[in-house]
Amino acid sequence: MKKILVMAFALAMVIATGGAKAASPLVDVEWVKANLGKPGIVLLDVGGTLGNKKKADYLRAHIPGAIWTDYLKDGWRGTDKNKTVGMLSPTPTLEKLIGGLGIGNDDHVVLIPVGGKALDVGTAARIYWTFKVLGHDNVSILNGGMAAYTKQVDEKTKKPVNPLESGAVEVKAKTFKANVRQDMIISKADVKAAMDSGGVLVDHRPNDQFIGVNKHGKSKRFGTIPGSKNLPENWLTNNGGGMFRDTAELQKLYAMAGVPTTGSQISFCNSGHWASLGWFASSELMGNKDVKMYDGSMIEWTADESMPVQSDFKR
Repeated sequence: MKKILVMAFALAMVIATGGAKAASPLVDVEWVKANLGKPGIVLLDVGGTLGNKKKADYLRAHIPGAIWTDYLKDGWRGTDKNKTVGMLSPTPTLEKLIGGLGIGNDDHVVLIPVGGKALDVGTAARIYWTFKVLGHDNVSILNGGMAAYTKQVDEKTKKPVNPLESGAVEVKAKTFKANVRQDMIISKADVKAAMDSGGVLVDHRPNDQFIGVNKHGKSKRFGTIPGSKNLPENWLTNNGGGMFRDTAELQKLYAMAGVPTTGSQISFCNSGHWASLGWFASSELMGNKDVKMYDGSMIEWTADESMPVQSDFKR
């Protein structure tokens, strides 16, 4: 009887703190509203993606208590010793950044993207992947982001019915200590070995880049890694928007692209942004824990002339 009471108390505490869903990759608007202001939950507005949301927009209106971070400027990604851009920043840099945002090892981080299109959801997915690399599993993404949170409006005022606040949120720095999962960080050599052995490589770039018609401005060559399958990142969200597709639809799309939903595979794109959506869909939504993301992607791959590329479009 005593053991049962202890277990019941523990369960009640988990539910009371919102921890029952702490490991859920996605949370919805109702979950966020139910957990506003609760200790141990940090809402992190990651809307500063490629210019589609600025800090001024955050200061004007954000979810109450949400902390702002700028994905492009705050140090989530950096340039490595080989001048490859968009790479995972050094661990000390990330520890300082995350701790400075008021996030500790015991906090449940909920990432809030803009939610307008797959591209900005990729910001949340990339930061989510970063937390996982650092050994922090208590992280989720608000499905649909701010677009979903502000979608419902009052018929008379035409203003969002869900609570918002303006101005900056005061942050008290914490200590964040990483426990890096080295197996999640793969190199160009690892990708080459997978290619040589016939492994599954998934290119999440748009089809025009996959077939070699166009390329990223920092890629040195057109085309893709030989033998890759193409599954564009905007397939993974409803109509290329801010809401992830459900598992059944994702499985159908993976089948259409010829990509298995189990077993070892590597997701890549240009710089590990679009690919983070593919990794998230495979690993977190469909449960394939054998998928890896190639951080360097085509920018790093094409800079090395010894690495082959395949282009269907012949110049």
